[in-house]
Amino acid sequence: MIVELPHRLIFLRHGETDWNAEGRLQGQHDIPLNPKGLAQSEQAGKIVGRILGRTPEALGAYDFVSSPLSRARRTMELARGALSLDPFAYGLDDALVEITFGQWEGLTWPEVQQRDPEGARAREADKWHMQPPGGESYAMCAERLRPWLASLTRDTIAVAHGGVARCLMHVLSNVPTERAPVCDIWQGRVLVFEAGAYRWI
Repeated sequence: MIVELPHRLIFLRHGETDWNAEGRLQGQHDIPLNPKGLAQSEQAGKIVGRILGRTPEALGAYDFVSSPLSRARRTMELARGALSLDPFAYGLDDALVEITFGQWEGLTWPEVQQRDPEGARAREADKWHMQPPGGESYAMCAERLRPWLASLTRDTIAVAHGGVARCLMHVLSNVPTERAPVCDIWQGRVLVFEAGAYRWI
Protein backbone atom coordinates (compact mmCIF):
# COMPACT_ATOMS: atom_id res chain seq x y z
CA MET A 1 0.00 0.00 0.00
CA ILE A 2 1.35 3.40 -1.02
CA VAL A 3 1.63 6.13 1.63
CA GLU A 4 0.17 9.47 0.55
CA LEU A 5 2.44 11.91 2.32
CA PRO A 6 0.95 15.43 2.57
CA HIS A 7 4.38 16.92 3.23
CA ARG A 8 7.62 17.32 1.31
CA LEU A 9 10.39 14.95 2.33
CA ILE A 10 13.95 15.91 1.40
CA PHE A 11 16.21 12.89 1.75
CA LEU A 12 20.00 12.90 1.99
CA ARG A 13 21.97 9.71 1.86
CA HIS A 14 24.95 9.81 4.19
CA GLY A 15 28.36 10.49 2.68
CA GLU A 16 30.81 7.80 1.67
CA THR A 17 32.58 5.49 4.14
CA ASP A 18 35.55 3.23 3.52
CA TRP A 19 33.18 0.25 3.45
CA ASN A 20 31.13 1.97 0.73
CA ALA A 21 34.30 2.50 -1.27
CA GLU A 22 35.26 -1.16 -0.82
CA GLY A 23 31.81 -2.44 -1.80
CA ARG A 24 31.13 -4.00 1.60
CA LEU A 25 27.63 -4.63 2.92
CA GLN A 26 27.54 -2.05 5.68
CA GLY A 27 24.09 -2.47 7.16
CA GLN A 28 23.94 -1.44 10.79
CA HIS A 29 27.69 -1.54 11.40
CA ASP A 30 28.62 1.95 12.58
CA ILE A 31 31.30 2.90 10.05
CA PRO A 32 32.47 6.57 9.99
CA LEU A 33 32.59 8.84 6.98
CA ASN A 34 35.83 8.97 5.04
CA PRO A 35 37.27 12.28 3.72
CA LYS A 36 35.24 12.02 0.51
CA GLY A 37 32.11 11.43 2.59
CA LEU A 38 32.78 14.52 4.69
CA ALA A 39 33.00 16.66 1.54
CA GLN A 40 29.85 15.06 0.10
CA SER A 41 27.94 15.88 3.27
CA GLU A 42 28.82 19.56 3.12
CA GLN A 43 27.92 19.62 -0.56
CA ALA A 44 24.52 18.08 0.20
CA GLY A 45 23.84 20.91 2.64
CA LYS A 46 24.73 23.45 -0.02
CA ILE A 47 22.34 21.76 -2.45
CA VAL A 48 19.54 21.98 0.13
CA GLY A 49 20.37 25.67 0.53
CA ARG A 50 19.98 26.20 -3.20
CA ILE A 51 16.61 24.45 -3.17
CA LEU A 52 15.13 26.16 -0.13
CA GLY A 53 17.17 29.29 0.38
CA ARG A 54 19.06 30.03 3.57
CA THR A 55 16.65 32.31 5.41
CA PRO A 56 15.49 31.34 8.89
CA GLU A 57 11.91 31.40 7.62
CA ALA A 58 12.60 28.91 4.81
CA LEU A 59 14.68 26.51 6.84
CA GLY A 60 12.58 26.91 9.97
CA ALA A 61 9.62 25.40 8.13
CA TYR A 62 11.40 22.02 8.12
CA ASP A 63 12.00 19.38 10.74
CA PHE A 64 15.44 17.75 10.63
CA VAL A 65 15.82 14.07 11.56
CA SER A 66 18.58 11.50 11.14
CA SER A 67 19.27 7.82 11.47
CA PRO A 68 21.13 7.21 14.74
CA LEU A 69 24.14 5.67 12.99
CA SER A 70 27.18 7.94 13.16
CA ARG A 71 27.70 8.22 9.39
CA ALA A 72 24.19 9.66 9.04
CA ARG A 73 24.51 11.92 12.10
CA ARG A 74 27.81 13.34 10.88
CA THR A 75 26.29 13.95 7.44
CA MET A 76 23.41 15.83 9.05
CA GLU A 77 25.78 17.91 11.18
CA LEU A 78 27.95 18.91 8.21
CA ALA A 79 24.90 19.62 6.04
CA ARG A 80 23.36 21.82 8.73
CA GLY A 81 26.68 23.59 9.19
CA ALA A 82 26.73 24.34 5.46
CA LEU A 83 23.29 25.92 5.96
CA SER A 84 24.60 28.09 8.82
CA LEU A 85 22.40 26.20 11.28
CA ASP A 86 23.30 24.76 14.66
CA PRO A 87 24.90 21.46 13.59
CA PHE A 88 23.43 19.54 16.52
CA ALA A 89 19.83 20.81 16.58
CA TYR A 90 18.14 17.82 14.96
CA GLY A 91 16.28 14.71 15.99
CA LEU A 92 17.05 11.01 15.75
CA ASP A 93 14.69 8.20 14.82
CA ASP A 94 15.49 4.50 14.98
CA ALA A 95 13.10 3.84 12.08
CA LEU A 96 15.67 5.43 9.75
CA VAL A 97 18.48 3.01 10.58
CA GLU A 98 19.86 1.05 7.63
CA ILE A 99 18.66 -2.43 6.73
CA THR A 100 20.73 -5.01 8.55
CA PHE A 101 22.40 -7.69 6.43
CA GLY A 102 22.92 -9.91 9.46
CA GLN A 103 25.71 -12.44 8.95
CA TRP A 104 26.62 -10.86 5.62
CA GLU A 105 27.63 -7.49 7.04
CA GLY A 106 31.22 -6.58 6.33
CA LEU A 107 31.39 -8.83 3.28
CA THR A 108 31.61 -7.83 -0.36
CA TRP A 109 29.04 -9.39 -2.69
CA PRO A 110 31.63 -11.77 -4.22
CA GLU A 111 32.44 -12.93 -0.68
CA VAL A 112 28.74 -13.51 0.02
CA GLN A 113 28.46 -15.55 -3.17
CA GLN A 114 31.44 -17.65 -2.12
CA ARG A 115 30.38 -18.21 1.50
CA ASP A 116 26.61 -18.48 1.05
CA PRO A 117 25.91 -19.34 -2.59
CA GLU A 118 22.33 -20.51 -1.90
CA GLY A 119 21.48 -17.31 -0.03
CA ALA A 120 23.10 -15.18 -2.72
CA ARG A 121 21.05 -16.88 -5.43
CA ALA A 122 17.86 -16.39 -3.42
CA ARG A 123 18.59 -12.68 -3.02
CA GLU A 124 19.34 -12.25 -6.69
CA ALA A 125 16.01 -13.95 -7.49
CA ASP A 126 13.92 -11.75 -5.15
CA LYS A 127 15.94 -8.93 -3.65
CA TRP A 128 12.89 -7.20 -2.12
CA HIS A 129 11.61 -10.10 -0.01
CA MET A 130 14.75 -12.14 0.68
CA GLN A 131 15.95 -11.90 4.27
CA PRO A 132 19.69 -12.51 4.73
CA PRO A 133 20.57 -14.86 7.62
CA GLY A 134 20.07 -12.88 10.79
CA GLY A 135 19.17 -9.82 8.70
CA GLU A 136 16.26 -7.87 7.30
CA SER A 137 14.55 -7.67 3.92
CA TYR A 138 13.61 -4.52 2.05
CA ALA A 139 9.97 -5.48 2.63
CA MET A 140 10.55 -5.51 6.39
CA CYS A 141 12.33 -2.16 6.28
CA ALA A 142 9.47 -0.64 4.30
CA GLU A 143 6.99 -1.73 6.96
CA ARG A 144 9.00 -0.17 9.79
CA LEU A 145 9.14 3.11 7.85
CA ARG A 146 5.36 3.42 7.53
CA PRO A 147 4.68 4.52 11.16
CA TRP A 148 7.52 7.05 10.90
CA LEU A 149 6.03 8.52 7.73
CA ALA A 150 2.62 8.68 9.38
CA SER A 151 4.16 10.60 12.30
CA LEU A 152 5.47 13.46 10.14
CA THR A 153 3.54 16.66 10.79
CA ARG A 154 5.32 19.01 8.39
CA ASP A 155 8.00 19.18 5.69
CA THR A 156 11.07 17.23 6.76
CA ILE A 157 14.74 16.88 5.89
CA ALA A 158 16.02 13.39 6.71
CA VAL A 159 19.47 11.82 6.55
CA ALA A 160 19.60 8.05 6.29
CA HIS A 161 20.84 5.20 4.10
CA GLY A 162 20.64 3.68 0.66
CA GLY A 163 18.35 0.85 1.69
CA VAL A 164 16.00 3.26 3.41
CA ALA A 165 15.88 5.44 0.28
CA ARG A 166 14.96 2.44 -1.88
CA CYS A 167 12.15 1.54 0.49
CA LEU A 168 10.87 5.12 0.43
CA MET A 169 10.87 5.05 -3.37
CA HIS A 170 8.45 2.15 -3.23
CA VAL A 171 6.31 3.29 -0.31
CA LEU A 172 5.97 6.94 -1.39
CA SER A 173 6.35 6.81 -5.18
CA ASN A 174 5.16 3.32 -6.13
CA VAL A 175 8.47 2.22 -7.62
CA PRO A 176 7.92 -1.53 -8.24
CA THR A 177 9.45 -3.97 -5.78
CA GLU A 178 11.43 -5.50 -8.64
CA ARG A 179 13.12 -2.18 -9.42
CA ALA A 180 13.38 -0.34 -6.09
CA PRO A 181 16.12 -2.58 -4.60
CA VAL A 182 18.42 -1.98 -7.57
CA CYS A 183 17.96 1.79 -7.93
CA ASP A 184 21.20 3.75 -7.71
CA ILE A 185 21.26 5.91 -4.58
CA TRP A 186 24.14 8.35 -4.83
CA GLN A 187 26.01 9.83 -1.91
CA GLY A 188 26.10 13.61 -1.86
CA ARG A 189 22.89 13.89 -3.87
CA VAL A 190 19.53 15.09 -2.63
CA LEU A 191 16.32 13.16 -3.23
CA VAL A 192 13.01 15.02 -2.97
CA PHE A 193 9.72 13.16 -2.39
CA GLU A 194 6.62 15.22 -3.05
CA ALA A 195 3.06 14.59 -4.26
CA GLY A 196 3.65 10.89 -4.90
CA ALA A 197 6.74 11.45 -7.04
CA TYR A 198 10.48 11.73 -6.47
CA ARG A 199 13.29 13.60 -8.15
CA TRP A 200 17.04 13.85 -7.75
CA ILE A 201 18.66 17.23 -7.27
